[in-house]
Amino acid sequence: MSITANDPTRKTWLEVPENSDFPIQNIPFGVFLTRDDIITIGTRIGDTAIDLGALHQLGYFEGIPLTDDIFLQDTLNDFISDGKKTWRLVRNRIAEIFDINNNALRDHEEHRKVVLFSLDEIEMQLPVQVGDYTDFYSSKEHATNVGTMFRDPENALLPNWLHIPVGYHGRSSSIIPSGIPVHRPQGQTKPKDADTPVFGPSKRVDFELEMAFITTDANHLGEPIPIEEAEDYIFGLVLFNDWSARDIQTWEYVPLGPFLAKNFASSISPWIVTLDALEPFRVESPKPEKELLAYLRSKGKKSFDIELEVFLQPEGGEETRVSKSNFKHMYWNMSQQLAHHTINGCPVVSGDMMGSGTISGPTPDSYGSMLELSWKGEKPIALKDGSTRAFIEDNDTVIMRGYCQKENYRIGFGEVSTKLLPVFEPKKK
Repeated sequence: MSITANDPTRKTWLEVPENSDFPIQNIPFGVFLTRDDIITIGTRIGDTAIDLGALHQLGYFEGIPLTDDIFLQDTLNDFISDGKKTWRLVRNRIAEIFDINNNALRDHEEHRKVVLFSLDEIEMQLPVQVGDYTDFYSSKEHATNVGTMFRDPENALLPNWLHIPVGYHGRSSSIIPSGIPVHRPQGQTKPKDADTPVFGPSKRVDFELEMAFITTDANHLGEPIPIEEAEDYIFGLVLFNDWSARDIQTWEYVPLGPFLAKNFASSISPWIVTLDALEPFRVESPKPEKELLAYLRSKGKKSFDIELEVFLQPEGGEETRVSKSNFKHMYWNMSQQLAHHTINGCPVVSGDMMGSGTISGPTPDSYGSMLELSWKGEKPIALKDGSTRAFIEDNDTVIMRGYCQKENYRIGFGEVSTKLLPVFEPKKK
């Protein structure tokens, strides 16, 4: 089935600002609270949010096999479970409904009143119920930088890194949508000059510039997903800020990896951009430096040219861009990650989230974390207001943005914006 929604010449009767992340060729999916306090599944074109629940009830998806309540839920999990054919049918139909030459909804004022919302009339929610969350470590530049800082620079990558997509299982309960603030975490750290650890607030809170992909129901217990089929089970991607407490992490991560340093919060952009929408922006992954085992050998263009930016904003101040990277730098692609994740028969279900790992590029201004940008705090970053940052300070806001660009349009993700609050203080009784 062709992806007619991607027609680059298609125009819409909705108003779309110039250089919008959300032209009619995007059609992402999300969940929002309406002005009537109703949670619905929706999409977005320009600065207009579209209630897909109302659109379905009014008969605009006639002929597509959908349950009556598929868009009247508070997560996308069931819709994602319907599979790739349904996603494509729905996205193609939405493109038709809002095509400039289609007057069915355009000229029906009563229908428009219940279907269309301005952005200030809605409140975005977490788009999926995340059952399980895995974080990979798939940027060679990032892994090399970290290995250089904390180990022998000549052996920055551990022996397994070029052979497998390294990952760990994270905590899904602390994944939050853009706009929800997080508190500075506390935990054990071990000062360099101390023999025993101390307890207190993390002094090295950091962001990690990542993307995450959302899966559908993919396999049964014991059944691997072949690498050539992996993309059939990936619904789409979001921007992902995988918050980290570097000083807590340094003390705890040997021998079993990150724990409290990573599970206090991870922030995502609220609109899931489908793999179908990203189709025109495919690029080759970096060439493997070691011969891979057969189950990890991918063919064709399995990565995407997604420009990524990170901004820091002090309270009451201006944004300063601190990093500019690109998803195409990732050494291990999503197909390899999902194939490796399931080669042992691990089941993957609708709403599972897989973090890419920190996305660092080849130059210092493209590093994907403050740990790298400030090089362990030794080279603080200057902000527009004259202040400097080695790591994130209380009441700073971290903003990540991402988009793909062609001559005639762009497909974007919006942003994930999160403010870091001081350590949580219980209310006095």
